[in-house]
Amino acid sequence: MHNLSQEYWNTRYKTNDFSWDLGEASIPLKEYIQQLHHKDISILIPGAGNAYEAELLFHLGFKHITVLDFAAEPLQNIKKRIPDFQDKYLVQQDFFEHIGQYDLILEQTFFCAINPNLRTKYVEHMHRLLKPHGKLVGLLFDDDLNSDKPPFGGHKDEYQNLFSPVFNILKMEKCYNSIKPREGRELFIMMQNKI
Repeated sequence: MHNLSQEYWNTRYKTNDFSWDLGEASIPLKEYIQQLHHKDISILIPGAGNAYEAELLFHLGFKHITVLDFAAEPLQNIKKRIPDFQDKYLVQQDFFEHIGQYDLILEQTFFCAINPNLRTKYVEHMHRLLKPHGKLVGLLFDDDLNSDKPPFGGHKDEYQNLFSPVFNILKMEKCYNSIKPREGRELFIMMQNKI
């Protein structure tokens, strides 16, 4: 198993070793974001990488978008692309040390990037970070993938067991609008925080 340290992720960005990066917001999240109307909600994008979802939200007029990443490099990339993005919303920090309260958290290739033995901790921390009835929305791989390095895979039944103690699972179904390489291998999730 690789040491998934800050240095590991920074090196991957510096050497352009980020094949998960689509160069834009994924279609399922783009379509979800375009349906959001309340521009003043607080949004967190953890393990955000180059955060094209944050860029889309910013250009649509959302005001409270916190972009969180362990590595400095992708946060600098966001600032280059969006000079007006407020520094206070670009947070370099370990997700598990982050404190806040959010209406919405967007999941895009973060869950599959963390060591699978941290998944229960991930769910518990998401629960803490969301306001009562706040939503966790995004994509999870429904595929085995790797066991020794990211991306780590998983399956729907495993996720249902993992999330259901603290979330109401409103939606967890195969994406109909994944990009070709991920077709049939992604689940769109929408979960509401239990109080």
